[in-house]
Amino acid sequence: MMVLLLGIDQRGSEVSRTDTMMLAQYDKKTQSTKIVSLMRDMYVDIPGHGKNKLNAAFAIGGPELLRETIAENFGVEAEYYSIIDFNGFTEIVDTLSPDGVEIDVEKDMQYTSGDGSTNIDLKQGNQTLSGDELLGYVRFRSDASGDFGRVDRQQKVIQILKDELLSVQGVLKAPRLVGSIQPYIDTNLSGTSILNAGKDILFQSSGSIDMMSVPTNDNVWNERKDYPVGLVLNHDFVETAQTLEQFFEEEKESDVS
Repeated sequence: MMVLLLGIDQRGSEVSRTDTMMLAQYDKKTQSTKIVSLMRDMYVDIPGHGKNKLNAAFAIGGPELLRETIAENFGVEAEYYSIIDFNGFTEIVDTLSPDGVEIDVEKDMQYTSGDGSTNIDLKQGNQTLSGDELLGYVRFRSDASGDFGRVDRQQKVIQILKDELLSVQGVLKAPRLVGSIQPYIDTNLSGTSILNAGKDILFQSSGSIDMMSVPTNDNVWNERKDYPVGLVLNHDFVETAQTLEQFFEEEKESDVS
């Protein structure tokens, strides 16, 4: 099963752009999970709309156009999608760990958006963060590492939250967790499928989740395009497609074995 996972600021907004875009695949035979983070500023060809940043596909045509864009550019078909409002993320964290989540914050992080809706103020070192603070940690990109640093933090937090859920207390809280986040999720998966997929990925997946991001560090460069596109992460499209194919290759082989 391949699912496109999206994190957005304002669910239902006509101009929403996705902060978080991931392809997640779980293979029942190997009980393994693979997740690819897709850089939001990655340069792509959006079917019917020319070339632009990947997250512009969602702003233009929602999850369906984004799925089509990924398939057309990289040959990866995500049959399902799941969109979670960031309020749902804070609900997950606060339900799992009402006393906060311990994490090593690698640097001071300060950022306030122009409209004041986002305020990040974190200090370097071991911290215990609430759901709202942890959301700030995974969204921060106001430093030299930009989106690359943010993707690394997102993947780090995914593994931490998985470990929290696999704890005894986490397992006991799972039913309440599902109910609390449902209002924040928009998906084309049925309710039963969501529960089954989540249970398989979180409880049966062995060991760490295998993760990567594209474009990779050795296949990316900054490039400025004409207005209104602006600065993008350009890359060799063929190489990116091959990287994704190789990453998911084991699951494809197990499906036909």
